[in-house]
Amino acid sequence: MDLTLATPSLLFPAISLLLLAYTNRFLGLASLIRELHAKYVERPDRVIWRQIANLRRRVLLIRNMQVAGAASLLLCVLCMFLLFGGLLTAAQYTFGASLVLMMLSLALSIQEIRISVQALHLELSDMAGDHDDDRDD
Repeated sequence: MDLTLATPSLLFPAISLLLLAYTNRFLGLASLIRELHAKYVERPDRVIWRQIANLRRRVLLIRNMQVAGAASLLLCVLCMFLLFGGLLTAAQYTFGASLVLMMLSLALSIQEIRISVQALHLELSDMAGDHDDDRDD
């Protein structure tokens, strides 16, 4: 496979869009956490506590998704620098590491989505008065 300057640059739009989506998720969760915290302070409730705990896990996942995505972008830039310097073998390894980090970021995103769906189940069970913890994922 030929690795040229154009190859790592192909990931720039994808990584940028991923980071934007992750940031939007984070901002949405931050707003929801503030809202739920205010409700919990007014009237402590087991369901609200569980939702906040769920959101805390999701925020940590999003942070890790962002770190892996940003590191992937950084390695893409480094790869381009190495290619520019004529260090093809180092560039190939760097680009491979960038792809691995992007896959990690996406895997964490899948995990966050799974937890998000569990949170929706929790919200719906509260509305229905059904607090059964045995859910199909």
